[in-house]
Amino acid sequence: MTAAAVKSPKSQTPSPAPTDDEPLYAARRAIYPQSVKGRLRTIKWVLLAVTLAIYYFLPFVRWDRGPDAPSQAVLIDFPTRRFYFFFIEIWPQEFYYLAGLLILAALTLFLMNAVAGRVWCGYLCPQTVWTDLYMAVERAIEGDRRAHMLADAGPWTLEKVAHKTLKHSVWLLIAWWTGGAWVLYFADAPTLVVELATFQAPAVAYVSIMVLTFTTYTLAGHLREQVCTYMCPWPRIQAALTDEYALNVTYLYDRGEPRGSVKKAALARAEGEKVGDCIDCNQCVAVCPTGVDIRHGSQLECIQCGLCIDACDTVMDKINRPRGLIAYDSEANLEARIAGKPSVQRIVRPRTILYVALIALVGGIMIYSLADRTSEGLAAIHDRNPVFVRLSDGALRNAYTVRLTNKKLETRRFALTVEGLPGAKLTVVGIAPTPEGDVLTIGPDKTLEARVLVTYDGKLDPGASIPVTFRIRDLTGATGAAVSDHFIGP
Repeated sequence: MTAAAVKSPKSQTPSPAPTDDEPLYAARRAIYPQSVKGRLRTIKWVLLAVTLAIYYFLPFVRWDRGPDAPSQAVLIDFPTRRFYFFFIEIWPQEFYYLAGLLILAALTLFLMNAVAGRVWCGYLCPQTVWTDLYMAVERAIEGDRRAHMLADAGPWTLEKVAHKTLKHSVWLLIAWWTGGAWVLYFADAPTLVVELATFQAPAVAYVSIMVLTFTTYTLAGHLREQVCTYMCPWPRIQAALTDEYALNVTYLYDRGEPRGSVKKAALARAEGEKVGDCIDCNQCVAVCPTGVDIRHGSQLECIQCGLCIDACDTVMDKINRPRGLIAYDSEANLEARIAGKPSVQRIVRPRTILYVALIALVGGIMIYSLADRTSEGLAAIHDRNPVFVRLSDGALRNAYTVRLTNKKLETRRFALTVEGLPGAKLTVVGIAPTPEGDVLTIGPDKTLEARVLVTYDGKLDPGASIPVTFRIRDLTGATGAAVSDHFIGP
């Protein structure tokens, strides 16, 4: 059979253009996804449990950072302007790490799309995870697809009111817990829980919880697929990033068409006629959380969750047909199979290699920067007027303003020295010399500005500008910092 002999059902029945009497947007129809069991559904349950457990319980994980430092493993501490992530501590001037994380997230999303289409949307997107959780609660209280549809179509009874009340109460409880967990990332979690329970927490905490409760309840409980179809920009962006080798949830129409019931298919096969494996049971549509019929080809509403694969495989098992009528497949592989050519699977290709290389590059730069950074800072500014002073004994003196930064949450003592000008004498104005040299004491998370005089009684060439280096050394450790400037002569 040639490629021209088999066409996608979608290509055979193009959608007519809207007329003046038709609305531009179709009215929303209620979607009642049916429960399904299978490999992909199990993967989704595992990911749901893992991601929600991380989100809800991570604020309670402890991490010892020593005295006077927060012990919460992950904390966004606005009062001290710090972001803590286990052993990593990010300071406000290191905003570029946030930019690096955003770049890594974008590149990872691009890589996932190049390999398996909207796999993020189907398995890891917060909207998908919370909607899955809300649907599970709905099925547990109101029953599966058929029972839920019959109840909604029937009259309001005491039982129906009780079910609806219980469902929305549980939804609101989940939404409230979601909002409450979010604020715990911005303060010590156990302490804030007590303050919230005793109504002693800051007003911003209660407002944040109410806002997130409302948004979670609305988006996951009511809007659901509307968020993916109309509110999220990613479906439109990813269409421009994908190619024919990306794996997507695909109906293998070369194998499934023409459709027919089990009995008609058996008779047709006995007579040697061409018949597809699809029996038009609509189970793929019934389990879809967005109500998509995957047999019409790739669609904007499809989040590539793969539940239709599990539903179709279950039906294929019952009618003794091979699994995989709906599967993760690429457009290139589908066209090659129709043309009678070998299968084409190209996970490793220039696009994916580029994304992996960029991820490795950005990640490597961030890791190196984290490993090479120090917990102190030093800056020096040379006086502009006068640039030098000739003393009565003939020595030259240059003045500098030196600023030291202590990024730790503890008081530290630094010894300040100057290098590059042998025999030069360094004096810190207002600081008495000690046996350890010129020592500057800086409080926790503070900066200190000092006026520094460098005196040199040696000979300099006319118009000389000698490079010098100011260096600080932590007297309680081996860390330090340095900055370069110039010693200027006549």
